[in-house]
Amino acid sequence: MMNSKNQKARLALILKTGRLRLWFYYPATRHYCYLSEAGEYEQKYNPAEFSQLFHRDDVEKVRSIIFDICDGKKDSGKIYLRSRTEKESDCLHYETSISVVSRDDHGLPASLMGIQHDVTEEYRRKERIRQLLIRYQTIFNSSLLDMMYYDNNGVLTDINEQALKAFNVKSREQVLDGRFLLKNNPFYNQIPVEKLKDTHTCCIVNFEQFDKTRYRLEEFKLKGKMYYESTINTIRNERDELEGIYMAGRDISEMVNSFHRQQDSVRKLQRGTESIRQYIANIDYALSVSNVQLVNYYPHSYTFEIINSKTHQKLRLSQLRCIRLATPPFRRTVNCSLNKMDHLTKRGLSQTIETEIRDKQGRQIWLLFNMVPMLDEEGHVDHYFGMYRDITDTVETEQRLAVETKKAQETELLKQAFLTNMSYEIRTPLKNIIGFAELFTGEHDKDDESFFVDQIKQSTDNLLLLINDILYISRLDANMEEYKKEPVDFALTFEGYCQTGMISIKPDVQSVINQSYDSLVVDIDIKHVSMIIQRLCSLACLSTTRGSITASYEYHRGELTIRIEDTGTGFTEEEMSHAFEHFSRNTRGKIIGSGLDLPIVQLLAQQMGGTIDIQSDYGKGTSVWVSIPCSASVLKRTGSDRLTYK
Repeated sequence: MMNSKNQKARLALILKTGRLRLWFYYPATRHYCYLSEAGEYEQKYNPAEFSQLFHRDDVEKVRSIIFDICDGKKDSGKIYLRSRTEKESDCLHYETSISVVSRDDHGLPASLMGIQHDVTEEYRRKERIRQLLIRYQTIFNSSLLDMMYYDNNGVLTDINEQALKAFNVKSREQVLDGRFLLKNNPFYNQIPVEKLKDTHTCCIVNFEQFDKTRYRLEEFKLKGKMYYESTINTIRNERDELEGIYMAGRDISEMVNSFHRQQDSVRKLQRGTESIRQYIANIDYALSVSNVQLVNYYPHSYTFEIINSKTHQKLRLSQLRCIRLATPPFRRTVNCSLNKMDHLTKRGLSQTIETEIRDKQGRQIWLLFNMVPMLDEEGHVDHYFGMYRDITDTVETEQRLAVETKKAQETELLKQAFLTNMSYEIRTPLKNIIGFAELFTGEHDKDDESFFVDQIKQSTDNLLLLINDILYISRLDANMEEYKKEPVDFALTFEGYCQTGMISIKPDVQSVINQSYDSLVVDIDIKHVSMIIQRLCSLACLSTTRGSITASYEYHRGELTIRIEDTGTGFTEEEMSHAFEHFSRNTRGKIIGSGLDLPIVQLLAQQMGGTIDIQSDYGKGTSVWVSIPCSASVLKRTGSDRLTYK
């Protein structure tokens, strides 16, 4: 028990070293008091003031825990709180533990203590890692390379489809069981996890030389030799501690074997002219079918040579010309590759380049080069031989996949936000229903029962309307709504739809429905257009307590424009920026309409090929225009003797 300021001061000094704050809650006065570093109460907050310190949803959770403790449902609780800031990036995060400090003579909690631990740095660190993993995951799943991810203990935690195919793995679960370790990978078993660095490796693995049980070779049916090229990238935090390992690679056995076969073929072709011509003919045919070009690079003369597979003509390019054919971001890459060959490296080179050359579709061409050194009789590099092929279609596909993946992630975030808001809004009428229903079971006045029933019925109606709107907007989001146009005399139906929408108009508000036409037959989907009119009129009634609500329409150049204007409260600039969001709220925290009216109207207008625009002056009123494309067959303005057909 802490009953003196000295005890609180000592406790505050202890908590300061752990980046902790201490506050107390007193059920009798419902006030919150923060403890300063000196052990005095820093400031008292009433519930409204305390709620301004943290995110609205988190405050509700704190109150729920406090009420449960006060009601004796639990002795303590823990919650994560977010500070209330304008920018999400400035938000602070706290881990808060709430428990009973003292009890009164009846055993009820007299004061509660909250220990608030600042975990912002840890949260942001995890968030940076999560964002980094999302970016890597996009490349991870769509890459044409074998991709694997190990955690800081060397345990395989993710692998893409390309790698599963390369190593004959039937399913991801087969290797993501926690038993597949980096040290059990034949390609990296000699590299200690703690000493791993970013590196590029090429290795030859003979599976017959490894323990089949330890390395699970029989399970994956791996045998013989495999030539494998890979890149290892380590992920380390600011303290240079290892947090994960990304590995990207590919099986180059076929390429190496192909190169060996080519060398054998060259030796055989040297035995006779006829064999040489036959070999060249076969190669030319294969190249023409696969759209591959042969190339040579001569480091002694710094010349790059392209061989036309059909005409056998040779095009020689200087190093400077090769560099300038690449786009600016890839010129440094080309220069580095040429420098490696100039230094007579005996390792093969593989590089993807974006060029300044455009194809028939106007796209910049992407080329994949594979170069290998050609050795003379003494084992020295004479020149480099290789090939390149056009991979523009493949690169374009990967770029499209990246864009679509990003769109899918954004859509998922919007769906999650919608579900969060939806669950919150549904709970409000449910709580009202449950609350008034519980009043029936307790002591109450019989005269109040009619009031309870009315409140339950009203909350039930609100809940039903909300659920119907949620189901309807879900249909619209999924493009499941069907639109059927039919000729309709809009002049005859417009006023009826407006009156239906204005059924809840206030007594001091005048409704004005302007009719500019005696007859206007247009080809539209009247069912959905009437829904737009009724919802806009209903919204105008909710925000207008005096003045007028004016509805009008006009047909001009293939568009029917409907205007609903009111003299209500209007929108602020901040409210206007969120007007079409799900469950948007005004500056007073109240939901605009049902929370889904304007989003539904916007989706209906857009899916019928139309537009919606809002102009509002806060405190003076709002005007909404909805334009729907349609064709008019009969058009007669009011006061005109002539009937116009269009």
